[in-house]
Order: sequence, then structure tokens, then C-alpha cells
Amino acid sequence: MSVRYSFCSPTVQTCVEKLGSVIGWERLVWHFTRTLVVILACSLFAWADPQSPPVRRILILNEVGTSFPLINLVDQGIRSVLQNSPYRLEFYREYFETVSFPDPTQQQAFRRFYLWKYQDRKPDLIITVGPSPLSFMLETHQEFFAGIPVVFCVPNRLSGASTLPPDFTGVEGDIAPRATVAAALVLEPGTKRLVVVGGTAPYDRQQLKLIKEDLQVYERGLDISYLTDLDVPSLLERLKRLPSNTIVLLGPLGKDAAGTSYNSSEIGPLIVGAANAPVFSMTDRHLGHGEVGGDLSSGLEEGKVVGGMALRILNGEKPQNLPRFTSATKYTFDWRALKRWGLKERNLPADSIVLNRPPSFWDTYWQLVLASICVLLAQSIAIFALLWQRARRRKTEAELRKSEEKFSKAFRRSPLAFTLVSLADYRFIEVNETFERYTGWRRDEVIGHTPIQLRIWVEMNQRSAFIRQVQEKGAVRSTELLFRRKDGEVWTGLVSSELINLNGEPCALSLIADITDRKLAEQALADVQRKLVAVQEEERTRIARDLHDDINQRIALVTVDIDQLRQKRPKSLSDLAIQLSDIRERLNEIAKCVQSISHELHSPQLEYLGLIPAMRSFCREFSSRQSVQIDFCPEDTLQTPSTEISLCLFRVLQEALHNAVKHSHVRRFTVTLTCSAGQLALTIADSGIGFDPKAAFSSGGLGLVSMRERVRLVSGTIVIDAKPMHGTTIHVRVPFSAADTSRQAILPSPEHLHRNASV
Repeated sequence: MSVRYSFCSPTVQTCVEKLGSVIGWERLVWHFTRTLVVILACSLFAWADPQSPPVRRILILNEVGTSFPLINLVDQGIRSVLQNSPYRLEFYREYFETVSFPDPTQQQAFRRFYLWKYQDRKPDLIITVGPSPLSFMLETHQEFFAGIPVVFCVPNRLSGASTLPPDFTGVEGDIAPRATVAAALVLEPGTKRLVVVGGTAPYDRQQLKLIKEDLQVYERGLDISYLTDLDVPSLLERLKRLPSNTIVLLGPLGKDAAGTSYNSSEIGPLIVGAANAPVFSMTDRHLGHGEVGGDLSSGLEEGKVVGGMALRILNGEKPQNLPRFTSATKYTFDWRALKRWGLKERNLPADSIVLNRPPSFWDTYWQLVLASICVLLAQSIAIFALLWQRARRRKTEAELRKSEEKFSKAFRRSPLAFTLVSLADYRFIEVNETFERYTGWRRDEVIGHTPIQLRIWVEMNQRSAFIRQVQEKGAVRSTELLFRRKDGEVWTGLVSSELINLNGEPCALSLIADITDRKLAEQALADVQRKLVAVQEEERTRIARDLHDDINQRIALVTVDIDQLRQKRPKSLSDLAIQLSDIRERLNEIAKCVQSISHELHSPQLEYLGLIPAMRSFCREFSSRQSVQIDFCPEDTLQTPSTEISLCLFRVLQEALHNAVKHSHVRRFTVTLTCSAGQLALTIADSGIGFDPKAAFSSGGLGLVSMRERVRLVSGTIVIDAKPMHGTTIHVRVPFSAADTSRQAILPSPEHLHRNASV
């Protein structure tokens, strides 16, 4: 992510007037125009670069300048979240400077300048920090920034929040003077007086009003005084002479009675240095200068929430779908201030955060302590291991001899075939009795010879690939391979092999299980399944013919009879005609439905015209019935495949389109049918919401399982390429001629060794 910044001077109006007087208003306008042209050219260049991410402009309107810590904390929080954005962000920061320039005329000049500045460079998102920028947006949004979402960040709760437009959302700050005073009274139980310090700026007075309302519950038990209308020197003198049993609550002080502006990093040290009583605070900006702390609101956390909302809006979410958030406060205290005033840490509220606590001996030297302990333990373990090894050596050697004897016996008499082959010259080192029974070769005929000499492997390419996998991976699990007995009979083995080191020589220890019977059983099961499908298709054909030739004809006869009734002269001819016409229309609809069902169960086009006309007819009827668009693109020179393959592909097309219309949530689909390398390729694709194939198979549905089994029965493969929200594509490939492969399941050709019906 690349970020560009645009800063505006805090004294915008003054700078513009001076520039206008020095270089002339015409040159000033020319400079601004040139700047806009350069920015536009850079934007067009970035748009033309296919590799660059899309550009998003974010305008941040701040209440005050960067000399106030709140602005920096909120900005830091916003950037910490947006740095993970997939866009190339352009930040534009402006400052209203309401503390330095409180005059309404000056503020109005700022607003006019910002409207002029961004009239031809609309941002994609606007972030306001403070009440004045939010008020500015509320007044001008509909006329100048219509449709642009606004995320606000205000340090206090909004009044009349329900009147905000739907394009507005954001974070409302909160302070907790009551909770802070409650914590202070627990730390200082003898407190009798509370002094609240504040300033005269509009924001200061607004916050002090909230503080007074929140502290009304303490007016009876405490002597509360507000030092808010004093200049800072007079305030500091008052704080030096506070009576005993007093605590100080530091509120916002952006400007004193003399009109001098201060930020929190300036006023905090002054107040703490002058006060002869502990100073408690309500924001994280008033901490770290000697303040004790309290239930603090965090500008950094508010910025992170604003950044999260901005990122979600840039990603396409609507502001009205993001509820406004009220930031939470957290008890946070300064350990140094607690010690200075003798406040007990155990009296702090639960889950309080204590900052600036000096590290303990363990925190400072824990690595050295752990290292020393580890060295001592290692030495002790080494000494014990030497003594233990000496005592166990003879016993281990005896057990090893017994283990070798047991392994040799198990190796020789195992129900599975074992072989030990040297990978240096590929000669047999050892085989067991089961191997002799599987292959017909005796042990003395095998030892010292290679599988090539004995012609044990049916396919030499299989042997080379298998040995290479063992050498590269160190182990191969459950691989089906073909072997030849001494008498020439071929059998199928399931092989697992492990790379071992025998006296410094690499060897392959292999375990072989004869699965020939299992493969025959699988083939028999496949034949049964094929027969079941054939029976099912015959039944469908019978039902389809009954529906079409019997029910449909009878309904047609009823229609003829009704037409004859209309020719008679009943008492109320018009009423009877209307009724009979309605009955006739319903019967015709029933006939059409029955005919459609007949085509679903058994397509006449597939039987008499071939695969492509049947598919084209089905796509046309299905498209009309379901009100969707199906683009069917067959290969013009495609020959007619066998009946079994045609039926398989036709049923797969039916099932796939039914599933796509039901689950994809789109109305357009693409079907292609091609032939290459002796294989038919059918593809059904859509750009819908997609799905998880594994979850679909595990859910127990029969649609995908039916397609997979149909394709497997004609020796084909089916691959479903689907991901949530990325569409679905079904690839089906079958050999052009599906012959009987009952023996081929045991003796496959090399090109069929790894073919299966997979999803």
C-alpha cells in the first residue's frame, strides 16, 4: 500500500491572503490549477498501470492542529488499521484550528476554502475528528459532498444523534468523571474536597458541562469547586495552596481566561507540578506527566475503530449498516504517581492497567537466572545419564539381541510380504516367506538378484518412479503396483516403502499386500452398479412412454370431447363455454407438463438424433421453463459417441443445470462439448456464489454422488472447480469409446494407472 499526504497550513486564510498579495491572485489560481493537473495526470497514470492497486482518496477534517496530542493519537489509530488496505490510499488532512482561530468569520473562511479546494477532487471517504468538522459536514454534505460516506470521531456523546443522515456513522467518545472520582475516593478515603480544573474554549465548556452533570451525585458528600475561569498563572497559584484532604480532577483546558491556548502535553506538566494534591484525569492525553490517572478514554483506540469503519466502507459496506460506536473507558494509572502520593496499588479497581512500573529483579534478570538453572540442570542430567548408561548398557545389548531375533521371526512369518532392497545396486538383500508365496520365487533364487533380472515388475516405468519417490521423500505409502509371478501370472500389490540405512548403505524396506481379490471385487461391484443404472434407465424409459403415449392421448381425447360439448346448445351457452374453455386450457397445461416430464426421464432426441441435438433441445426447453439463459457451444465435427457415454453426459448435464439454477443465484450458464485426444470433454460453468465441494459431498446429497458414479462407470473423470463467491465449473472427461474393462482394473495400461473419478 502506498500513501500520499496533503497537508493544509493551520492558518489557511492568512496564507492565501499573503500569497495573493505577493504573487497576485491570477498566478495563485494558476499554481493551484497546475497542481490539480499534475495530480490528475498521476491518477491517470496509476489507473493505466494494470499492476497498481485502485486509488482511494480519504479526506480527514480535524478540529485542531497536530500540536494537540488527540489529533495525533486518532490519526495513528486510523493509519494502523488502514495500512492493511488493498488500495493505494491518498490522505488529505485539513485543520479547522478552532482553538487558535475561534472567530466565526475565520472559521467561515476556512469552510469556504475547503469547499473550493475539493469541489473538483471529490474524496471517496470523509473522516471528521471533532464537533466542528462534523457540523461542517452536516451543513454542506447534501449540497457539496452528496453520496460520499462520512465517518466521524467526536470526543463526547452527540446530542440529537438520531437526526444524522444515513451516510454518517462513527465513534462517539466518552469520559467517566464519576467513575474516576469513585476510584480516587477509594485510593484517598479521607477526601473532603474536589477541585475540577478546566478551560474557557467552547470544547472545554462543553465537556465541563458534562462533568458537572455527572458529578452531581457527589455534591452532598464533597466540597466541589470548579477552577475554570482563570488564567494559567492564577490557576497554578491556587493549586499550590489547596487545603489538605483535596483531590484534583483535570478536565480539558485548551484555552485559559486570558485567551492563551494550551494542549494537553503542555498543560499537564504545569498542573501536576503546581498542585499540592494528587491530580486525576479522564483521558489518555492527560497521563504520563505525573497525573495519577483514572477511568480514561483512549484517542488511539477511537482512531482504530474509525479506521476499521473506514476500511469496511471502502470495501463496499454501507455506512447505515455500520452502527455508531461509543468508545469504552479503561481504568489506567501511573505507578510513579501512585508512589509519589502514597496510594495503595491494591485499592485500584479490578483489571486496572498500571503504567511505568519499574521492572522487578525477575523482570530484569530472568534470562540470566533461567540460563544458570538450565546449565545446572544440564550438568546434573549429564552426570546421571552417564551413570545410568553404564548400568543399562549390558541390559540394552541383551534386549537388542532378543529384539533382533523377534524381528527376524516376525519378518519371516509375517502375513504380508517384506522385501529389503539395496538402493546402491537395486539387488534383493532379504525377503520373507510370504514374498515367496506371492511370487513363486524361493529366497535363495532372489537374494543377490535385481527385480529387472527376475522380471518381477510388470511396468519398468512404475519401478523407476517408485524408487525415485523413496529416495526423494524417504517413504512411500499405499501405492498400487503390478507384479509378475514366476509362472507369468500378474497380480496387484499395495506397497508401502521406507528408506533405511543398513550398515551405511541406503536400503528400501517394503511391505506388500496382495489386493488382487479386492480389485476383482471392486470391478464386480462396478459391474453391479452399471447394471443397476441400466435397470433404472429402462424403468425411466417405460414410465416416460406411458406418460407420453397413454396419459397425454387420453387428455387429448378429453379435449376433443369438450370441443364437441361446446357445439351443443345448452340453456346457458355463454357460461358453459367459459367453463369448458377454462377446463380445456388446464388440460392442455397438464399435457405439456407430462410431456416435459417425459423428456426429462427419457429424451427421444438422445435416442434417435444423438447427443448434441438432445443436449441442444434440453438446454432450449430448460432455458424456457426456468427463464434462464444457457449458451450451448458444441464442437461442430463431433462424432456420435456410444449410447452409454451419451446417456452419461446427458444425465450429468441435467443434474448440473438443475443444481446450478437452484443454488448459483445467477441466470446465465455456459455449456461446451468438445473432443480431443480421444476424449469427450463436457464443461458446465456459471459465475454464481459457488460452494464447497467437500462439504457438499459430506452433506449426504445424491446429485453430485450420482454424477460421479455415472462418470466413473464409463472410465471418465469429473472435476468440480468451485469456491464460495467465485462461481462453479464442472469438467467431465470420458474416453470416446467406453469398452468393457473388467480385466483392465487389474492390468491397467500406463496411461490409465492414475485415472480415477475424482472431485
